[in-house]
Formats: sequence, structure tokens, C-alpha cells
Amino acid sequence: MGETPPRSADAGTGGTRVASGHERPAGASARVAEAPVSTRTPDGGGLGGGGGLPRARAFGAERAFRGLTLAAGAAVLVIIAAIAVFLIAKAVPALRANTANFWTYEGWSPNDTAPKFGIGTLAFGTVLSSALALLIAVPVALGIALYLSHYAPRRLGTALGFLIDLLAAVPSVVFGLWGRDIFVNPVRDFSVWLNTYFGWIPIFGGDGPFGKSIMLGALVLAIMVLPIITSLSREVFLQTPTANEEAALALGATRWEMIRTAVLPYGRPGIIAAVMLGLGRALGETIALAMTLGITFGISFNLISNGGNTIAANIANAFGEANDTGRGALIASGLVLFTITLIVNITARAIIYRRREFTESAA
Repeated sequence: MGETPPRSADAGTGGTRVASGHERPAGASARVAEAPVSTRTPDGGGLGGGGGLPRARAFGAERAFRGLTLAAGAAVLVIIAAIAVFLIAKAVPALRANTANFWTYEGWSPNDTAPKFGIGTLAFGTVLSSALALLIAVPVALGIALYLSHYAPRRLGTALGFLIDLLAAVPSVVFGLWGRDIFVNPVRDFSVWLNTYFGWIPIFGGDGPFGKSIMLGALVLAIMVLPIITSLSREVFLQTPTANEEAALALGATRWEMIRTAVLPYGRPGIIAAVMLGLGRALGETIALAMTLGITFGISFNLISNGGNTIAANIANAFGEANDTGRGALIASGLVLFTITLIVNITARAIIYRRREFTESAA
């Protein structure tokens, strides 16, 4: 075997220099080697179809938008913290001057020489009236939302949805005046009927008078939160994937079975959010309940006898004639309402988050 002759760039001349064609990797095109400098990659080659990717700008529109959204989110937390600090600072002097137990005392006399006031009655009335309002409004709202989204013709559903949305624009004082002057008479008659035939049940017992009661306030609240829950639930139901609905119908399900197996499970997080938003509206309602409740202090589960009171209604009724200690006591009750609302929203968010995790893991 002889030695391998040295490679040459020219067939007629000898030498040890490697030809330019051999300097390129196998399979590379001659055009790539002769590509202009402007089209070569940073490492000197021509592969890649051009220069390197441009560097990210130090300050661009995307980074500005990200900073703006971060500032907006932080501002919300700062506002919530500022509200909490304000309420605590204004409530502490009144709580120190209180001569009764703030959590268990059922009276409200913060303007006396020896101030006595408690939050138990007001918190109980707030939760009871709001829970009863949701118990009445949620089934009706979901039924209306399902009818508008899956049963009503398109034009009729759009028109009815618009009318229901208009209820949310009615001021609460209008609902309060309507409940106090007009709706109170049917509620009084209905309360008398309940007391006559179901008086053996404690919530319908009592000897009267009837009318301005927890039931009246809860019915007015139910009408007020109805458009909120209905609108949000309808939008959630309309977002159900068409493929899910058609698959259920193709398997032989009736329309109700399709709704029960495809629409309601898909929209459960949205339904929870709508209900919690309605609950927040009910907890903070002021003028309507101030006009429709009997404004008494005492913990009672009776729904039809005159009485009932809430934190917001008590603030509206007592703030005008309150002294410094009285205003501090009202602010302390507002702090309790703020805490209740915050707990409700955190709980709703946790439920939705857990539901989303379950849905994603199942998928």
C-alpha cells in the first residue's frame, strides 16, 4: 500500500494546501460559502437564513404593560390595607370605651354616658337576611339563565336578557320605597297565612304584628341580586363548548339531561362566582333594608314578625345622631362587615380555584 498523495487545489500543481471546497462541511452549498457577510450568522457561517435574532429592548411596550398591570394589582391590595387600617384606627377608641361585650351584647347604646353596644344581633341579621335572599334568588336566577341560554328563541332571549340587566341599574332606594309602600301588604297577608297554618314551626310563629320583617327584607334583597346572578350565569352557560352539548345529544340525552351532564358541570365555577357576587351585594345593602326591616335588636329566627336589623341598615339609621363614640361604634360594626365580606370572597375564590384544579387534573 502506498502513501496517500497530498490533496491539491489544482490538478496541474502539487502542494499540501487544502482546497476551498474542502473547507466547508459535507453537504454545504457553494452559494452558502460565497454568501455576503451581511447574511451570515454571527459565527461566520451562512446557515440559518440571516443574522441573529435582535436583542430585546431594554424598555418596550410589553414591559410597560406588565409594569402597569403589576402596579394596578398592587394598588388594589394597598387600598384594601388602607381601608382596614382606617377602620381599625377609628374603631379602637369606641371599643375601649364600650362597657359591654362587643360580641355578645344584644343592645346598641353607644351614645350613653356609659356606652354599651354589641355586634352579635346585627351580624346575625345580616347573615340571615342575605342567606334567605340567596335561597330565594339562586334557583330562580339559574332557571331564568338556562331558559335564556338554551330554551328561548334567540331574539326573545336577547330581549328578556336586556330587560333583566336593566333591573341591576335600578337604585336601591327605589327598591326600598317599593318594598315599604307596596310590597309590604302582600307580604303581610302571606305572613298571616303562614302563621295561621304553620305557626307551630318556630320561624313562622309569633303573635304579630307582621309586615316589616326579615322575610320582607329578604324578598327585596332577592329581587335586587337576581339580575346579577342571572346575567353572569347566562354568560357562563353560553360558554359551554358546543361539542360537549352535541355529544350528549348524540348519545340520546334529552335537553335537560344534556344540561345536567354537560352545561351545569362546565359552568359550576362561574355559578359559584355569580352566587358569591350576589351574596356580597346582599351583605352590603343599606337603604333598601333600612326601609323594609323593623329595626329591632335581638337574635331571633322568626322570619315573619316585625323586627330584624343588619349592620349596614343600622349604620344608615344611626349615623346622623351619633356622637364621637357612637360613630366609632358604627365604624367598628363596619369593620366586622368588611371582615365578613372579605372572608366570603376569599372562600369563594378558594372554591373556584380548587374546582379548576380538579377539572384540569381530570382533563
